Amino acid sequence: MFISHTVSFVKAVMGQVAGPGDIAVDATVGNGIDTLFLSQQVGPEGKVFGFDIQQNALDNARQRLASQGAPDNVTLHLAGHERMAEVLPDEVRCAVGAVMFNFGYLPGGDETVITRPETSCAAIDAALSVMRRGGVASMVLYTGHPGGAEEAEAIEAHCAAIPMDRARVMQCCMTNHPGAQTRVLLVEKR
Repeated sequence: MFISHTVSFVKAVMGQVAGPGDIAVDATVGNGIDTLFLSQQVGPEGKVFGFDIQQNALDNARQRLASQGAPDNVTLHLAGHERMAEVLPDEVRCAVGAVMFNFGYLPGGDETVITRPETSCAAIDAALSVMRRGGVASMVLYTGHPGGAEEAEAIEAHCAAIPMDRARVMQCCMTNHPGAQTRVLLVEKR
C-alpha cells in the first residue's frame, strides 16, 4: 500500500530520487533504517553520509548495515545535522541528490534527546546548500512527543519561507486521520 504508512510513502518517493551512483545523506541516522535504504538505493558506486549526535545511533546503524550486507558506501559522522555543509567533503558539495530527515528522538533511546527547531531549521538550510539542482530532501515531522508539535510548526514555517526560485516545497499529511502524528515535507532544489 503506497500511502498506508508515512515512512513507506517517503521511501517510495525517495526511491525515485536516489539511484545507483548518487550521493545521499541520512541527516538523522537513528537506528539506521534510512541509512540502509539509501545505501541500497545508491549501490556500491554511490555514497551515503549519515549524521547523528548519539554514538549509540551510529552503532545501531553500523550493526544494521553489516547484518543486511549493505554495500561499503556509508560514512557516519558523530555530529549534528546542522553541521552537514561543513563536515561533508568538498567534492560532494552541490552534488547530493537525496537527503532524508526523521525529526524527533531515537526510537528505543532516550526520549528526552530530541531534535530542536533551531538546529533542524539550520540543517534544512545546510541540506539545500549541498544538494544538486533537482535533489530532494524528505522530512518526516513527528508531533506526538514533547516538543514535537512546536518543532513541526517551526520547520513548516521555515520551509514555507524558502523562495520559489530556490526550492519547491510540498506538504503531505493524512487528512482523514485526525489522530495522525506525522506530517511530511518534500523539498526539491531548483
